[in-house]
Amino acid sequence: ESGLAGRVKINGKTYNLQERMAHFKVKGLSIAVIHNYKIVWARGYGWADEKEKRPVNTQTLFEPGSISKSLNAVAVLKLVQDKKLDLYADINTYLKSWKFPYDSVSKNKKITLANLLSHSAGLSVHGFPGYDRKDKIPTLVEILDGKKPANTPAVRSEFEPGLKFKYSGGGTTISQLIVSDVTNQPYDQFLYETVLKPIGMVNSTYTQPLPKDKLKFAATGYYTDGREVPNKFHVYPEQGAAGLWMTPSDLCNYIIETQWAYQGKSSKVLNQEMTKLRLTPYLDESSALGVFIEDRAGVKYFQHGAGNEGFRGQ
Repeated sequence: ESGLAGRVKINGKTYNLQERMAHFKVKGLSIAVIHNYKIVWARGYGWADEKEKRPVNTQTLFEPGSISKSLNAVAVLKLVQDKKLDLYADINTYLKSWKFPYDSVSKNKKITLANLLSHSAGLSVHGFPGYDRKDKIPTLVEILDGKKPANTPAVRSEFEPGLKFKYSGGGTTISQLIVSDVTNQPYDQFLYETVLKPIGMVNSTYTQPLPKDKLKFAATGYYTDGREVPNKFHVYPEQGAAGLWMTPSDLCNYIIETQWAYQGKSSKVLNQEMTKLRLTPYLDESSALGVFIEDRAGVKYFQHGAGNEGFRGQ
């Protein structure tokens, strides 16, 4: 909470958390800390909603965005582990409610789930702005085809799969549809029962829009100038790419389970073999399956940043 510095430390100057929150106009913030595979500390700061004078606490739900892709990948790989999906087969093998429209750009190469999860499918649509809570919400097929009321273009090939890294939330959204098509379950229900609940993310949800009973826990989104997001936060039907509402403590349970599974000491969702595969960069040096791998002075980290309308997370 104190001794904070920016990327560059000038004349030894440091700040405390309140000063940094004021400087960056951050209304509310929530942090959880892991030490020796346990959550040792969690705390909220500022307002979950400034107008309502509702403070952030450890139960406050945030919608930071792309960390959703990490848990989505766990779900996909669970289906691979259970022999219900092949990571290296053509995605159209599994898509029922919609098929990917291959064209000459893909050069007769087929897109695989490994491509989708590692952003190596050569697909368009980097990210999603979400929808005002009062807007008409498009279906997943409307989003993938870029048809109204979708507010993003169609998800299509920009170059052949397996050629290079290009971040695509559109690709993640295709994997979301595959999960629903293969399991015959609503995506949010399957993710909760198969991934979130077993690893202890019991307060978190992929349900979009957020259910009424969860609204009292929801943080309001704010822009960098301190303004509130209209109608408090956006709805993300692109659940796998951006739709997970979570607490930092819940997220810690995912991190700890990943670390234990990697060591072969736990397998609440994925076994050691699948976890190691998930944390192995696929095509470029850092992009693995739903996570990015960083090597810092010989120590390897898995991470994912996140940014939805009015939210940021890491």
